[in-house]
Amino acid sequence: MHGPALAGWLLVALCAANGSYCLLRMRSAVDEQRRWAGTEALMGFGMAAMAVPAAVMSPPRWVWLGYAAVFGAAALYTAVRSRDGAYRAHRTHHLLGMLVMVYMAGAMAAAPAGAHSSHSAGGAPLVTGVLLLYYAGYVLWAGGRLLPLPAGAGPGGPGTVTTAVPWEDRAELALVCRLSMGIATLAMLLAL
Repeated sequence: MHGPALAGWLLVALCAANGSYCLLRMRSAVDEQRRWAGTEALMGFGMAAMAVPAAVMSPPRWVWLGYAAVFGAAALYTAVRSRDGAYRAHRTHHLLGMLVMVYMAGAMAAAPAGAHSSHSAGGAPLVTGVLLLYYAGYVLWAGGRLLPLPAGAGPGGPGTVTTAVPWEDRAELALVCRLSMGIATLAMLLAL
């Protein structure tokens, strides 16, 4: 990852925290929470490893090819696993996320030697631009879904008492996780 080291370390922390929370969500009793938690954890930890500042670790080309292979396999798994009609938009977003990881790893593998510590690595400008637009839109959409509802506009209406929900079952935390991963992807694409 290029750019200031502090930004890189913040991305590492954010993505590792997301990956850890997604591992926690794999224990959920709610099927919707468990459905994609494993692939989201893989994305979180993979992005954390990718975001380590180049000044600290500039891996050889074969490491980036390994990233591309792992996320290519994860994209294939996502495509095969999600052939049913449910969650179409979410599975498409996951598939695109895996393919973006392949794209970023491929761009880093194709960069000239020593480019990982400079600003000469990068992918195709048109593809990167389209991905930037998609992730900017996704971040705005996901952020909008987190806005609080007016009092009484929730599912239970005014005066409804809600019970404590375990951390791994909280849908809003899963959305925060996806939002922050979208922001991290946007930042990594900008630095590509």
